[in-house]
Amino acid sequence: MTDESLMGEIKMPERKDFSANANAAATAPAFFSAHDIHAYYGESYIVQGVSFNIHEGEILALLGRNGAGKTSTLRAIARTGSPQVTHGEIWLDHQPLHRMKSYEAAQAGLSLVPEDRRIIAGLTVEENLELARIAPHPGWEIERVYELFPRLGERRNQEGITLSGGEQQMLAIGRALVRDIKLLLLDEPYEGLAPVIVDEIEKTLNVIKAQGITTVLVEQNALRALALADRAVILDTGSVVFDGLASEVLENEQLRHDYLAI
Repeated sequence: MTDESLMGEIKMPERKDFSANANAAATAPAFFSAHDIHAYYGESYIVQGVSFNIHEGEILALLGRNGAGKTSTLRAIARTGSPQVTHGEIWLDHQPLHRMKSYEAAQAGLSLVPEDRRIIAGLTVEENLELARIAPHPGWEIERVYELFPRLGERRNQEGITLSGGEQQMLAIGRALVRDIKLLLLDEPYEGLAPVIVDEIEKTLNVIKAQGITTVLVEQNALRALALADRAVILDTGSVVFDGLASEVLENEQLRHDYLAI
């Protein structure tokens, strides 16, 4: 089954600086904190002094135009090694992620669901979920994932890479939930999905929010991300230009026009 089978611009004279906000990264204590992160792809300076806090249970929308540095910031936080972090500190529940490798950060409770989902070929849906639970500190039981995503339960014996794009996204999120996670990083979860599947994924994210799972959401569909999020950070050319309430972005037409083109 494929996903397809499922179903006023204002000119401003200059940009204003929205980055100085009461919710900015200086307002500790926080459950997660990125402080002055700098990262490179080779000689390309991609993440340029990014700082922000997240309080436990919040959903933060990390927004910006294409090329603003959103995915690179997520990858830096997840300690993937690419981009290479050259400066800064990353803390999660008092644990120094900036001193860890990616697998150590995962063991500390961080889970990245990348845009390409990375479903393991040759394994069924259930085997993908079982493999994610092998390491210490498991989270949700697999049956609970099937309750959240009934389609996965129906396809538990089907090879994961043969699922539709929306079902693969469900599996990627489910694979994160079967770990005991403290921080969930979601990179473009709506990308390439039919509207009806986007609705279904959005319902899932509301369940995750109700469970109190602290989440960073990178999403090009900024309006849907803002409707879900508690707070928002906007990046422009690798730097933070806004840190505040999601509702402030929805209410601020100049800000949306300047940095999100909506």
